[in-house]
Formats: sequence, C-alpha cells, structure tokens
Amino acid sequence: METSQNKAVEAITAPIQKEWLTPNEVHKEYGFSVSTLAKWRMDNKHLPFSKIGKYIKYKRADIEAFLNSNVIETVA
Repeated sequence: METSQNKAVEAITAPIQKEWLTPNEVHKEYGFSVSTLAKWRMDNKHLPFSKIGKYIKYKRADIEAFLNSNVIETVA
C-alpha cells in the first residue's frame, strides 16, 4: 500500500520537466535536429512554437501530441 510519505519521496526524487523548451533542449530530449525544427518553423509545419523577441520555445505537451499523432501501427 502506498503511503503519503512514499508519494512525497517520489515527488522529490522525480526529475523536474520544463514545460517550455528551446530548440536545443528539444534536440537533446527528443532527437529532432535544430535545423529540422528551423525548417519546420519556416514552412509553418508540424510543431507549434512561440517566439518572444529572438527566443523560440516549444511546449512539451505539443511535442508529445505531435509524436502521439504520428504513431504508425504495424501489422504482424
């Protein structure tokens, strides 16, 4: 049985994930190259992004949704 103390320990030891990622962080965590992300931005395709001044950010939930919407099921 899971206690509230166990939940607290899990919350403390769980890695903190940022909600907004830079193109370099997207590359490190998901493997999309920075140049691919730039091309997609220029073509206005695939991943939504936010731009504030010169800073570009991707929302983690949008990246996850993109990956989930592009799952290809194989037939055995």
